[in-house]
Amino acid sequence: MNISELLKGRDCSCGKSHTCNIDNVVIKSGAIDEIYDLASGYNNIVIVADKNTYKVCGKKVENLLKEKLLASMLFQDELLIPNESAVRRLNDIVSDKTDLILGVGSGVIQDLCKYVSFKRNLPYYIVATAPSMDGYASAGAAMIMGNMKVTYDAHVPQVIVADTDILKDAPMEMIQSGYGDIIGKLSCLNDWRLAAEVNNEYFCKYVYDLTMQMVNNIKNDGALLRKRDEQAIKRLTEALLGVGIAMAYVGNSRPASGSEHHLSHFFEIVGIMNNEPYFMHGTDVAFSTVYTCRMREEILKLDVPEQAQEFDRAEWESEIRSVYGTAADGVIALQDNAGVYKTDKISVYKAKWSNIRKILSDAPTGKEIEGYLKSIGLDINDFEKMYGNKKLENAKWFAKDLKDRYSVLWMYYCLFYKTGM
Repeated sequence: MNISELLKGRDCSCGKSHTCNIDNVVIKSGAIDEIYDLASGYNNIVIVADKNTYKVCGKKVENLLKEKLLASMLFQDELLIPNESAVRRLNDIVSDKTDLILGVGSGVIQDLCKYVSFKRNLPYYIVATAPSMDGYASAGAAMIMGNMKVTYDAHVPQVIVADTDILKDAPMEMIQSGYGDIIGKLSCLNDWRLAAEVNNEYFCKYVYDLTMQMVNNIKNDGALLRKRDEQAIKRLTEALLGVGIAMAYVGNSRPASGSEHHLSHFFEIVGIMNNEPYFMHGTDVAFSTVYTCRMREEILKLDVPEQAQEFDRAEWESEIRSVYGTAADGVIALQDNAGVYKTDKISVYKAKWSNIRKILSDAPTGKEIEGYLKSIGLDINDFEKMYGNKKLENAKWFAKDLKDRYSVLWMYYCLFYKTGM
């Protein structure tokens, strides 16, 4: 895959002119040594890292930038969350003299840098420390505000530096997370096709195929990644960045995030609120993909969908308050605004059942996904032990309510939940 070619964009038969405003991506051994030259146009740089990423290469970045360094923001949190507090602390370091924010890290660090730099009208760079997620090249900043997982429109980094010498030594759980995030595309891409069929959503075959190519490039590399094979790490990193570019192409996260991400966000939000453990984002995405693929298999057992029961607003709101606690008002307001519960989907399902079945049947089975995950050392039993039956059931029915995006979770709820829609 040629990332440089993807950065050039293209005019597409879907009617969009696909663009990505990243200036440069460097993925290779020793890439970090180019940071001074890459930042040649800036002289008042704020470096952002946490205590772990600072040890990995943050200190080296400081030394390489020399007189260009204005200040460093070193988060000492045991668990850094991209919330109001973290944003406030970073804003306190960024001054009117700052001309570049440079993040050293992965998911949370880059989301914070992306969000604050966008709000402050500043460019940002990211030095990747782990091939752990697909957000490096995307324009969306995944934040937790008011106990809600919210992806804000922001901007892409000007430069991404991905040094394979650093990435191959990342904690194995982060490599597993990145691999899991890519495997999750087998679910979200199916959701995208489903949404196009059911809701007439915009769909781009080129971006769909491009993203599927990322999956095919890496899905059989699990064993090599466990060995930290440098070429496999490079392929994984290219796939993660390529998916981010795909998101930039369509202007949202549709090519990369669907039902499996909604389940992952559920476990994260509920975990943070209740001080309960949860897996890394991509690992949760991977395990959740097993569940969403199982849901598709259950739906496919139906000959023709039956009439759903009438939606019981009072019962639904009671469940939402029980599940989401202090975040419930935000969830309820989101769905009231989206209005999905007021729409008649069952008639659409019946009218388009043949096409819907074809789309759902194109997704892998849960067992196939389990096989990919086992290749990199992820066992679905660990997921089920971590969360237990009650939380998994709640996620299955109510994770969809965290977003206003249609996915197989809505169809599953409509066809199988006791109150219907």
